[in-house]
This record gives sequence, C-alpha cells and structure tokens, in this order.
Amino acid sequence: MNDGEGSVVESGRLPNWLRRELPSGQRIVETNTILRKYGLNAVCEEAKCPNRLECYARGTTTFLVLGSKCTRNCGFCSIDFDQKPLPPEPDEPERIASAALNLSLKHVVITMVARDDLPDGGAAHVSAVICAIRLKSPGTSVEVLTSDFSGNFGSLDVVLRERPETFNHNIETVRSLTPRVRHRAEYSRTLSILKYASESKSSIYVKSGIMLGLGETEFEVKETIDDLADAGCGIITIGQYLQPTKNKLRVKEFIPPMKFKEYEAYGLSIGIRHMYCGPFVRSSYNADLFI
Repeated sequence: MNDGEGSVVESGRLPNWLRRELPSGQRIVETNTILRKYGLNAVCEEAKCPNRLECYARGTTTFLVLGSKCTRNCGFCSIDFDQKPLPPEPDEPERIASAALNLSLKHVVITMVARDDLPDGGAAHVSAVICAIRLKSPGTSVEVLTSDFSGNFGSLDVVLRERPETFNHNIETVRSLTPRVRHRAEYSRTLSILKYASESKSSIYVKSGIMLGLGETEFEVKETIDDLADAGCGIITIGQYLQPTKNKLRVKEFIPPMKFKEYEAYGLSIGIRHMYCGPFVRSSYNADLFI
C-alpha cells in the first residue's frame, strides 16, 4: 500500500496517518471545568470526536444545544436516540453565552440535536442562543450547525434572521449512501436547505461537510462537491469517518491523506472558496480559521 491508495480495514488496527499523540495540559482541565460549571453539553464529548482534547487544549469547544438526546438515530452518530427528549432548558442560551465569555471565544460554534418532536424543530431556541451570545460578547462571531428542521423553511428563517456569520448543515455522505447513513434526512432536502440559506442571506457563509470511508466512490465524492457548490456552499469540510461505538456503521476504508488533498484541489478548482480536508477534519474543527 502507498499513500495514494486506501487502506482496507483490519480489525483493531488504524493506519499510521490516524495515529498521533494526545495533547495534555491545564487548559484541557479549565475548558472541562467551565463546561461543568454551566452544565453544558459539548458535541465533542457526545459525538466522541477524536479532536476533542486538542480543541480543549486550545480553550475551544462546540456547544450542543437542546439536550443530549436526538430524535434521529443516524448510523454514524453516537449521540443517544430518544423519540421524546426533555423540553429545552430556558436558561441554556444564557449559560452558553456566559461559558463562551469565560472561555474568551472569538468564534462560537453552536450545534444541535435534531428535535423533530418540537413544532419548530428547536429553531427559536437556537435563535435565543445566538441573541444571548451577541448580548454578552458583541465582537464574537457565531457559527450554527443545524438540523434540516424537516424541511421547514419557516424554522430556518428564524435562525437566519439572527445572521450568524456561518450557517452549516452537513450533507454527511454521498447520495447513494444517505438512506443507510442518515435517519430521516434526505440528500436533496439538505441541498435545498443549503441553497435556501445561501440565497436568503448573501452575507452568511454557507458550509457543509462530508465523511469518507463508508463505501463511497471517488466519482460520488466529486459529484457531492459539485452539488454543494451548486447549492451555494462557500466552505466544505471532508474528513475520515471513524466508528464511534460497536453498534454504529463500520468503516469500509481508511482514506489516505493524499486523496483528501486531491478532493481539496478539486473543490477549489470548481470555485469553492474554502476546502478543509484531511483524515482528522470534522465539521467544527478549527472553524475559527475561516472567519
């Protein structure tokens, strides 16, 4: 095998490019302490992100709002599934704003569990979080990573009206794998959400992300990049899928770093403004670099 070829998955073994030293330091403790102090959820923990210690060491995190239980049971995600999660916590927006201020964040990333049980999908709550951050930290930029709100553009408008600097909604995988990888979500609906956001607010960066290693082909990945470009995405992230728990989808292939670079070059060549691609790249990883 060379760096231009994928690695077939062997039980219990990772290729060299997915091995690295874990960071340590007091900043990790401090970040954890602030999250506990305000009783907040971080997607870094709930989704078992491989970069969480690195981000904590930099004093950054991605806040997960509307609880830690999701009404969708996607094949790739380790967040707990619940058809009827607890109601949103009214003081959560204020707690997140306080934590962001304590962490001295210049760019705050807010993601959410899908809340198909709520009439607006949780849009009003996300809007309230943005407002609270703007009140406490007026100079801080905000990025939101939302669900598709079941295709409800009225709910999407509630979030977009707050003009987050970046609107993110991940397409996650290629069209053919969507039914197996994502629960209730639709490839075409994701594109319509992204296109609506890009056409509604010209000043907002529109962003989406893809995971590799689930059995997609090179043609399908490039087709997805094309589709995201047509939908108005200015930022695309591409990373390696890693199985978070034994009950989730297995990795079909480990994609080498050079292939990520090829996809990055392809996206730039068709006009995508920012391509961030690599084995450890995740949707909110180093998100502040693009602002």
